[in-house]
Amino acid sequence: MAKPKRGASRSKKSTHQSEAAGPSVQPRSQAARSQERARQTPHAQQERKRRVLAKGHPAMVDSIAGAVTVKNLDLYYVVASDAQIPLKGGHGFGLYFHDCRFLGGYEMTLGGLPPIVLASTAQKGYAALFELANPDLHCDGGRLIPKDELGIRWERILDAGRTCVREVLTIQNFGNESHGFPLALHFGAGFEDIFNVRGLVPKYLGRSERPVWREGRLHFAYHGADHVRRTATIVFSPAPDAMHKTTAEFRFDVPSGEKRTIAITIELKELPERPEAEQLNQHPTFIRDGFAGKVQADTEEWLEQHTKFDSDSLLLNSIMDRSLRDLAVLRSDFGNREYFAAGVPWFVALFGRDSLVVAHEMLAFQPEIAAQTLRLLASYQGRRTDRWREEQPGKILHELRVGELARAGNVPHARFYCTVDATPLFLLLLGRYVAWTGDLGLFRELQESVERALGWIAKAGDNHGEGYLKYRTISESGLVNQGWKDSADAIVRTDGSIARPPIALVEAQGYVFAAKHAVADLYECVGERGRAKELRGEAERLRTRFNHDFWCEDLGAFALALEARGRQVAVVSSNPGHALWTGIADHGKGRRTVLRLMQDDMFNGWGVRTLSSAERRYNPVGYHLGTVWPHDNALLAAGCRRYGEDDAALQIFTAIAEAAMHFRHHRLPEAMAGFQRKDFQVPVHYPVACHPQAWAAGAVPFMVTTCLGLEPDALAGKLRIVRPRLPDFVNRIALRGLRVGEASADLEFRRTADGAEVNIQKTSGQLSVEVGG
Repeated sequence: MAKPKRGASRSKKSTHQSEAAGPSVQPRSQAARSQERARQTPHAQQERKRRVLAKGHPAMVDSIAGAVTVKNLDLYYVVASDAQIPLKGGHGFGLYFHDCRFLGGYEMTLGGLPPIVLASTAQKGYAALFELANPDLHCDGGRLIPKDELGIRWERILDAGRTCVREVLTIQNFGNESHGFPLALHFGAGFEDIFNVRGLVPKYLGRSERPVWREGRLHFAYHGADHVRRTATIVFSPAPDAMHKTTAEFRFDVPSGEKRTIAITIELKELPERPEAEQLNQHPTFIRDGFAGKVQADTEEWLEQHTKFDSDSLLLNSIMDRSLRDLAVLRSDFGNREYFAAGVPWFVALFGRDSLVVAHEMLAFQPEIAAQTLRLLASYQGRRTDRWREEQPGKILHELRVGELARAGNVPHARFYCTVDATPLFLLLLGRYVAWTGDLGLFRELQESVERALGWIAKAGDNHGEGYLKYRTISESGLVNQGWKDSADAIVRTDGSIARPPIALVEAQGYVFAAKHAVADLYECVGERGRAKELRGEAERLRTRFNHDFWCEDLGAFALALEARGRQVAVVSSNPGHALWTGIADHGKGRRTVLRLMQDDMFNGWGVRTLSSAERRYNPVGYHLGTVWPHDNALLAAGCRRYGEDDAALQIFTAIAEAAMHFRHHRLPEAMAGFQRKDFQVPVHYPVACHPQAWAAGAVPFMVTTCLGLEPDALAGKLRIVRPRLPDFVNRIALRGLRVGEASADLEFRRTADGAEVNIQKTSGQLSVEVGG
C-alpha cells in the first residue's frame, strides 16, 4: 500500500471524539484504478500484486478513525460515526464475515436527505446504538418538518450463531403535529475479499448475481473463485411500501408523540458449490458447533474469570474495563480453541505474533487463552518447505485467512509463515505461561513442537555462523520485512535508504535469548538438566555477541538491526525497547538505551515513537516510521523496569493512559500519529488504525503487571513483588483473585513517596508472597 503522505488533509472532529484530527489517506477513485489495470500488462499486474502484498501496511482506504465497530466471533460490523456505510468511495466500512465484506454499502435517507447523528455507542462490543434526528425536511407538497422533531434510534446486534445482524429502527415524533415522510434504505453488496477492500489485490475473481426482490426480501449472491456461493438476504418487517433495484422505501405517517418501528435482519450464508470447497478451508466455516451462539451470553462470565482490578483512578478503571471488554470482543474460535484476533477491521484472523503477544500481556489476568493459543499455533507449525507460503519445518504461523482469495490460492495466506519472530515468541509464551500456572503438562504435550521450533531458530537465516535470527523473503508475495514492523519501508538506514537483507532485528535476538532461558527452565523442571544447560549456554553466548555487535556508541543505544554483511542499521528506534524487556542487554547499555529513548525526539508526550523525529525517514503518519503504538510502549516500559529505570516506565504508563482519555470509550487504537503532544494537546489519529486491536487492548493490563512488579513462580508456589510502583495519577490499586498456579491472592498497593506499599489481604492455596525493593 502507498503509505499516507506527510501533510495530507486532516479530517474534522467526529461527534464522539476530541479534536484529535488525523491525516487521512486519499485513495484513487475506482475508475482510475480500473483504467490503470487496463493499461497494465499481465506481467505488470502480477508484479504490482507482488509488491503490494509484500508491504505490511494495513489498508489503502479512507480514514476509519471515527468508525463504530462491533464484533461477535468472525462476524463484525464497521460503520461510520453517523451509522451509515457509504455506497460509494474507497472506504473500509461494511459488514464482514470470514474475510469477506458481504455488505459494502448501507445508507438511510429521510425525504432524500441523510439523518443527523446525535450520539452513538458500541460499549457492549457485540451491539451498537445510534441516536439520530431529522434535518429540515420538506415533504407532502413542501410542508416543513422542522429539524430534530423526529428522533430515530438505530439498534444493531450481531448474532454470530445464526450469522446475521438484527436491527431495529424506531422513529418517534417529538413535534406537536402529525408528520408524514418517506424513509429509504439503500444497500450495496460487493462480496469483496478483505485483500480487495484493503486495496492490496485489485482483481475480483468471482461473479455476482443481479440483486433480486422476492416476497419482500432483497437477495444478493456471489459465486466465488473458491467454489463457494455467498449470499446476503435482507428481511424487513413491515414489508417496504416500495422496492426498486437495491432500495427499500417506507412511507410513514406518525402522529404527535407516537412511534413507528422497522425491524431489519441481514442474513449471511456461505454454501459450497463443489465438494472440494469444503476441503479448501479447515476453519469451521459451514458448521457451527454451538460455541458462537454463546458468546453474547458468556461475555460477562468470561470477564468474571479474570483477576479483578480496582483503583482510585476513574480513568484507569475505565481503561482497564475497556481493555478487558475489547479482548472479550476480539476472542475468536478456531477448531473449538479460543485466540485473540489481531484487530478490527483488517486483521480479524489468527496472527501468530499478535496472538502470542496479547496472550502474554494478559497472563496475570486470564492465562487460559494462552494455552489454547499455543495449542492452536502448534497444530499449524510448519512441517515442510513451501516457498509460496514461506513455510519451513518448525516455523510458527504468521497469518491464517479464510476468504475467497486465500481459499482459491490467489494469495498464500490460507497458511502464511512470513514472520521471523512468532517462533521465539511461541517458546517465550510457553515458558511464561508455566511460570504463572505451573502447568508443566502443556510443556510435555508440546515438547515435540518446542524442539522443532528450536531447530528452526538454529537454522533461520544464519549462513555465516553468527547465531543471529535473520530473515530474507523467499516468496514473491512474501513480506519484505518480517518483524513486528513489517511494512516494506520500516527498516531504514540513516540516509533514508532501505536496509538490505538478510536482516537481524534487534528485538528478535532478544526474543531468542529469553525464549531459550524460558525453555531451559522448563527442561530443568522435568529433569532434563543437560538440555537445560545447553540452551542456557546458547543464550549466554548470544548475549555476548549481541552486546558487541548491536551496540552503537554514537547513538548511545542499540541499533535497529544488522543488515547484509553484518552492518548496523544505526537509527534510533523503539525496537531496542523489546530487547530490554527480554533482558539480553548488559546493564549499563540497557540503562543508556532507556535514557536515549526517552529524549524528546523519541518521546512525544503520548508515548515513545517507532522512529526518532531526527531520522531522515521520520514520518509522524508513517505506519512504522514515527507513529506511537501502545503495545510497543508497554513492552518498552517493561524493559525500563528490568533495568531499574522505574520513572521512565511510569512516565510511559501515564502518557498512554492520558492518550486513552481522548479516544472513544477510552479505547486505545492500534497506533497514534507521532506529532508532539504540545502541538495539538490531543493525540492525532492514525487514519486506518484498527480499533479495537488486541495487543493495544492488552497494553495497559501488561503495564499494570510490570509496574506492580509481579513475578510469579507457580512451580515453587511463590509470587515475588519486586519494586512496586504506581503512576502519579493513581494512589491505590487492588487486585483480587490473582492466580498463581492453583493458588490465588488478594493484594492492595498504595503509592508512597519512594515507591508503593503492599498489603497482602488474603491468600488461598499454597502460595508464598514475597515483597522486595
